[in-house]
Amino acid sequence: MLGSAPELSGRWERLEPRPRARMLRQVLHAGLRTSFHALGRFVAGHPVFFASAPVLLSILLGASFSRYRVEEDVESLLAPKHSLAKIEGNLVDSLFPVNRSKHALYSDLQTPGRYGRVIVTTRKGSVLDPVHLDTILKLHKRIYQMQVTVPATGVNSFNYSFSYLCLPDDKNVCIIDDIIRAMEEIQSARTSNRSIPNLRYPITQLADGRQAYIGHQLGGVQGWGPSGAVRGPGTGARGEGVRSARALQLTYYLQARGGLMDRVASQWEKAFCAELQHFAALHPKLGLYPSTSSSLRTDFQFSSVLARRPLLASLGACGVLAVLCCSMRDCVRSKPWLGLLALLSITLSGLTAAGILNLTGATYNSTYLGIPFVMLGHGLFGSFEMLSSWRRTREDQHVKERVASVFEDVMLRFSGSTMLHLMTLGLAASPLTNMEAVRLFCRTAALAVTISYVYTLSFYSSCLVFTGYLETGYRHGCFCRRVPKPDRLDSKPAWYRCLMYTRYQDEAQTTNPPHGVGHSHAHTPNSNLTHTHAHPHPHPHPPHTVNNPAAHGHSHVANSTHTHPLPHTHSTANTDPHPQDSHLLLGCVRRCYGDWITNTYVKPFVVLLYLVYISFGLMGFLQVTQGSDPSALVAMDTATVLYTRAQQRYFSSYSPVIGFYIYESAPYWNASVQRDLLEYAKGFQRISWLEAYLNYLSDRNQSTSQPRENFTHTLRHSFLREPQFAHFTDDIIFAERGQGEEPDVAASRIFLVAKTTENKREEMSVLLDTLRRLSLTSRVRFLIFNPSFVYLDRYAAAVSSPLRHSLLAVLFLLGLSSLAVVEPLVSVWLGLTLLSVQFGVLGFMTLWGVELDCMSVLCLISALGHSADCSGPLLCGFASGRGDSRTRWVRVALERHGVPSLQTLICYSAALVPVGSVRSNLTRTLFRCLTLTAGCSALHTLAFLPTLLTFLPPSKSRGHRPDGEGQRQEVECVEMNDSTRVVDQITTV
Repeated sequence: MLGSAPELSGRWERLEPRPRARMLRQVLHAGLRTSFHALGRFVAGHPVFFASAPVLLSILLGASFSRYRVEEDVESLLAPKHSLAKIEGNLVDSLFPVNRSKHALYSDLQTPGRYGRVIVTTRKGSVLDPVHLDTILKLHKRIYQMQVTVPATGVNSFNYSFSYLCLPDDKNVCIIDDIIRAMEEIQSARTSNRSIPNLRYPITQLADGRQAYIGHQLGGVQGWGPSGAVRGPGTGARGEGVRSARALQLTYYLQARGGLMDRVASQWEKAFCAELQHFAALHPKLGLYPSTSSSLRTDFQFSSVLARRPLLASLGACGVLAVLCCSMRDCVRSKPWLGLLALLSITLSGLTAAGILNLTGATYNSTYLGIPFVMLGHGLFGSFEMLSSWRRTREDQHVKERVASVFEDVMLRFSGSTMLHLMTLGLAASPLTNMEAVRLFCRTAALAVTISYVYTLSFYSSCLVFTGYLETGYRHGCFCRRVPKPDRLDSKPAWYRCLMYTRYQDEAQTTNPPHGVGHSHAHTPNSNLTHTHAHPHPHPHPPHTVNNPAAHGHSHVANSTHTHPLPHTHSTANTDPHPQDSHLLLGCVRRCYGDWITNTYVKPFVVLLYLVYISFGLMGFLQVTQGSDPSALVAMDTATVLYTRAQQRYFSSYSPVIGFYIYESAPYWNASVQRDLLEYAKGFQRISWLEAYLNYLSDRNQSTSQPRENFTHTLRHSFLREPQFAHFTDDIIFAERGQGEEPDVAASRIFLVAKTTENKREEMSVLLDTLRRLSLTSRVRFLIFNPSFVYLDRYAAAVSSPLRHSLLAVLFLLGLSSLAVVEPLVSVWLGLTLLSVQFGVLGFMTLWGVELDCMSVLCLISALGHSADCSGPLLCGFASGRGDSRTRWVRVALERHGVPSLQTLICYSAALVPVGSVRSNLTRTLFRCLTLTAGCSALHTLAFLPTLLTFLPPSKSRGHRPDGEGQRQEVECVEMNDSTRVVDQITTV
């Protein structure tokens, strides 16, 4: 009988309503596991088809590489896609296009389609010394006269020089930098023995009386101050006299009016770089650092070229270790070919994904170098989990049954981790992402992970079937040759016996009781073809479950549905009759590491290590900096990097030229408006038509506050016609009014330059935010723009938002799945683990010198899925156990799921080593972030979680309670399979 009524009532209260959620999970698990079991049998029944179909599909899609295209617009990749700076840039280009400027161009402000730029430095002395000055002017003349032939051969070939491609002024003469005019004046004065004109910095006055800003053309300047350094520049045209300068920057703008002219300009840029290289060889005293409009694109994509051989080396190193990880002492049960076949499966999936991208017209960029590692980590995880599950199946079963058991055990976890990958990558690839490089990477990575998952279920599983038949026939795992029996093997040499060592089944039955026989209690033998078992087990014995599910909520679901008993696993070496048959890593974990990490005296040190981990992670987290500089993502020792270094060294005293654009008609004649505009420009070095015009009126004793007609008439007919002020014509747009009336000033611009320090980009970001806030409250409608603002504007939000969205999506998915699929505590633990790994990677990468740019964010997004691959099975395996102690189940989880994770991390880390040798900033960021991801995941999977789970929830006492509680748990499982026997079980308790 059940006992007293109160006791009976209390037991049935526990079935309502709490166990309903657990029973729902059990029902869903039973259905999913049954489906995967059927899928495994189907794959095992048609191995040839599932092995050949992925290969043929990959070959067919691989033929589409004739459509391979590389992304040419780097700005669209690395700059925020939707930003106010891009809108402002379009407005500026419509108001003041480059070809409208007829007097002067500012190399830091204008963004023409094609240009050539060079920084000239001196090894010793000043660029203004007579010898260096003459050499630089000679270089300018050679560039000016340089010609390119397009097409290279043929009757229709023409020679094009810079004078044909340049931007002309109002006299149809090429616009050149003001510093060239100043240097020509100095050379002319020296030749004619006249007094050398005084060159001031950063604003000087040319011979025609025009004021010119040369702060971005002359660098490393020393003035005539007492200390020999440049004093703080004054306002207006006042500045220090230049005593020496270490660097000079020249810019040559080209026109690209059509397809032909664009090809000509492209050829001219190549000839420009070749000419500078030849000139530098002839003049070793000068250092030349060229840059063109295509330098950033070429150097950004050059990382892919540099990484080709290291990627092949990574594949080779990973293949060697994968073979070792799949090998055993037993030559029949060893599966070395499965390691190579796992890599082949990943390679085929990558080839298929690339073929799909080619057929859809997608373009490639260097950020895709991280996709193979996303596929590698996820694919190896699934492969090693399947191999580990295979070794836990009964050897006397048919191969189809063993494969079906592997699918039943592994594919639920593998599918869950794939869903996490797709969730993180899919949300980051959505239109919510404002960074095009991140969106394209995540879209491609999601496609590759999906195909890799399908190929693991098909190609790799069929390979597992073939190796299973080899094992059944007692053939060598490497040479596929049948291994002789021990009586015939004794007459062979020692090396042959060592090579052909195996354990036959009859030998195993005499020396090692087969699978559940000879242990503390025996299971009833089950037919290989029968998959329903209704007999209850009065007490739970977790090691006897077959492929103990890592995600279900009850340890007897497997035994009561369609699974078979498993060999008893122990953590001590003396209970293993054949220790040489165990895998090396499995033996180390079973006999040494599992006992050591769960030792009472080791746990405090692991907890202390975790506190140190969190402390250093927090230290780095508080120092995170954004990396909005595109040159940080190109190959090292390239033209872009060398040019950027020279610019930062010699031209960091002043900011780039900032355009202050008044895009609506304003009452410039009003005194209060004049004061406001002068106040906005206060503290900057500036080239301002308004300030010059007001000074012009004051010098002529005219009032600066005049009626609109008088103000505009004097501006048009007197001020702008003076030679020294004629260049301001490019800065003012007049709008016609009625007939006989003076036009209005519809739009205008002034140029501002700020004094900066070493943190130039950060100061520019602060300046941008300050002036934008000022534009919201000003009576005059203005905007500010510089091409660098496209990368700075909302960069932090654009970079961090995909990571934030992916993390929230994973936590939401875990919370949702805990209602019906995964135990709530497993979801909680996995969510905390993902947060901890992400926090550690972000903090440690900052301490390692990695900035938060698009490449590091891509690695952080992929780290979510990688850490879930490593720690998820361990948590599910631990939570699925009932009875025994926490320590016991931690050891079991380490043996079953910690070893595959360790194998994955070993192969993954070996594949990363060659990438660290690539001379590229992009691959250096990739290597550091992925190395930290692997390290933090390994720490959590193999150290932190095994220690914390021994004294933190979930509890293991629920499945081993007195007064028949364990039998009540079994009744729930029987009720799922055969409801007609529930009454019999209840009446016989």
